[in-house]
Amino acid sequence: MGIQDRAEATGKNVAGKAQEAAGKVTGDTSQEMKGKAKQGEAKAEHAKEDVKDKVKNAID
Repeated sequence: MGIQDRAEATGKNVAGKAQEAAGKVTGDTSQEMKGKAKQGEAKAEHAKEDVKDKVKNAID
């Protein structure tokens, strides 16, 4: 797994948290939901990379 993939997923998670917080502050539920969706995508990407790592380690 590439460090770049994890960094991108982490960046997406941070952006999602910021977007969710901004939505809460402004009362914009659409932005809140979009932020939560970004966080979910980031979590899925991290899980995918974890599986890749486990498979690679099992093969090695």
